[in-house]
Amino acid sequence: MALHLPDPAHAPQALSGIDTTPLVDVMLVLLIIFLITVPVMRPPTRVDLPRQQASPRPAAADVVITITRDGRMAWNGTPLADGAQLRLRLRALAGHKPRARVQISADRAASYAPVGQVVEACREAGISRLGFLTRPRGPAP
Repeated sequence: MALHLPDPAHAPQALSGIDTTPLVDVMLVLLIIFLITVPVMRPPTRVDLPRQQASPRPAAADVVITITRDGRMAWNGTPLADGAQLRLRLRALAGHKPRARVQISADRAASYAPVGQVVEACREAGISRLGFLTRPRGPAP
């Protein structure tokens, strides 16, 4: 058996260049990361708003719905049995006066759920003029 040695003229040549494909891939990933994070890192635009002492303007409401801290509701001071009674009264109000105004007076310690129920019941009845009664800032009584 004869041993054939490779011809030095046809031997594979060593590559003298660097393969830049992985480098380009890494750079593109970093570019994408920077493009995503730069808008998040911008500081918010500062605006110096004018100061004004506003006096409360009482709006005439057709009905005031009161929510106590334990979630009980009242219609102009008259206690409501449940949410169904509230929805019936709101539908009747919307039928009688299409542009009715409803004000919600919720106790500060009341949970959000009853307030959300009143807002949803107003929306279902077609009443879109809602207001929330608040107390002006100042020392607590």
